[in-house]
Amino acid sequence: MTGLRTVRRSFSDPRVRRSIRRILRGTELCSVATVSPGKRAHVSAAYFAYSPDLELYFLSDPASRHCRNLERNASMAVAVFRSDQVWGRADRGMQLFGTCREVWGRQARLAERVYAKRFPGYVRTLRGTSPGDRRIAAQLRGYGRYRFVPRWVKILDEREFGDGVLVVATVPRARPKR
Repeated sequence: MTGLRTVRRSFSDPRVRRSIRRILRGTELCSVATVSPGKRAHVSAAYFAYSPDLELYFLSDPASRHCRNLERNASMAVAVFRSDQVWGRADRGMQLFGTCREVWGRQARLAERVYAKRFPGYVRTLRGTSPGDRRIAAQLRGYGRYRFVPRWVKILDEREFGDGVLVVATVPRARPKR
């Protein structure tokens, strides 16, 4: 095992993009960290979907602690990794840092499409006719649609970049039109 070293790479680097896609495809569950009142950290797990522009979407109960935290402070970090990795072998995962908000209207419909594409069982449940499906569908319809927009990413992909190499890249975003 070697020591960790951090290198900067361009987000447009094909190896960086390939690594990000591989990590995102490799797991459906992430950890989301939010800032609670009193500037205390809070972590929660969520199933997520993602867009080609590296926007992550998840559904959650707006009354949950992490969603209430996001109402007050949009700062959020996300960790994506497979939990079945073995210590000492080539690891793969990433951390993303940015902002997250509940979305409405057109953005909520986009979140819904991206999420449904990744999780076909979600669509089946919403369309289900059994009492259990209807109960779960009602709960899911009450959830908020959340969009996480990362500003930068830290990648550990030892098969792609080498042992102990952390790759940091800024995620480019179009400037909003005024």
